Amino acid sequence: MQTVSTVALEGPDDLSLAYTPGVALVCEAIAADPEMTQHYTWVPNTVAVVTDGTAVLGLGDIGPAAAMPVMEGKAVLFKQFGGVDAVPICLDTTDTEEIIETVVRLAPSFGGINLEDISAPRCFEIEDRLKERLEIPVFHDDQHGTAVVALAALVNALKLTGRRPEDTRVVISGAGAAGIAVAKILLGGGIRDLAVTDRKGVLHSSRDDLTPAKRALAEMTADVTGRQGSLADVLDGADAYLGLSGGTVPEEDVARMAPDAIIFGMANPTPEVHPDIARRYARVVATGRSDFPNQINNVLAFPGIFRGAFDVRATAITEGMKLAAANALAELVGDELSEDFIIPSPFDPRVGPAVATAVAAAARADGVARL
Repeated sequence: MQTVSTVALEGPDDLSLAYTPGVALVCEAIAADPEMTQHYTWVPNTVAVVTDGTAVLGLGDIGPAAAMPVMEGKAVLFKQFGGVDAVPICLDTTDTEEIIETVVRLAPSFGGINLEDISAPRCFEIEDRLKERLEIPVFHDDQHGTAVVALAALVNALKLTGRRPEDTRVVISGAGAAGIAVAKILLGGGIRDLAVTDRKGVLHSSRDDLTPAKRALAEMTADVTGRQGSLADVLDGADAYLGLSGGTVPEEDVARMAPDAIIFGMANPTPEVHPDIARRYARVVATGRSDFPNQINNVLAFPGIFRGAFDVRATAITEGMKLAAANALAELVGDELSEDFIIPSPFDPRVGPAVATAVAAAARADGVARL
């Protein structure tokens, strides 16, 4: 990564404009009207990519220094696929209050906050409280980026297999940040019969070991359908399985799924169900890996989401904006839809603009746009 100027700096006149005395005029304009920041600085097109290094990729808690390469990579993706400037910020604290207060104090320098690789369940509280305190988009990509792309892929998988969301039985393994977010967006996308499992089985309110986030999800899922038991129990006859947990699902459990099943094994680098096994029983298979078809890749979502939010100076990223992003991604596949092509490539030049346009429109519809 590097930072470069958008204007020439080749002589005394350029210097006097870019810095003193010319810069003082801009400072005075902003002091008189802070809204001028949106016109005369990079703030409205810049996102902070913030981590504490506690949940980095599949590496776990490796600390803020070791997390920097991932944050830099994220910043490169923001610029390449969304035209958004990004600054990686690795915080030397894992304390929830300290993270929140630090980000709040940094916020005037940025148009949005992208939380990254912060472990659950702290990530839920950090995001929720930052949303309450800041009037700029706050987005935890590990949750919502994954959720948007997973929903887009599932929309097309359902279309391919002749299913309707309201008639589809879905199982999610993994009730961490990504699993909970995917579950919520699937409910928003019309799925009604949804079971979410953790290491101890299906989340339901009769369990006494649930975190507040898991309990809230149980009330929206298994408490409605009455499903209980183990992952194997709820996979029996299920139409779709989405893995966000790691571990391995036994082949005999996969074999009991419904005909023309849908299997998304999204753990990296080892999917919960290897594609070779999944294809024996499923019609549509997706992973989080780039060396198999149908990669569920967050880069399809977050650059366009922030681009669209910034284009209308949105104060937040709403559920409607996420659903709009997912639907825009799904629609890009169009007539090319097939078992090995349910989601577009990140290198499809239509992706970023399509997501941005849909998100901007949804921001206006949801009343969070300032332009």
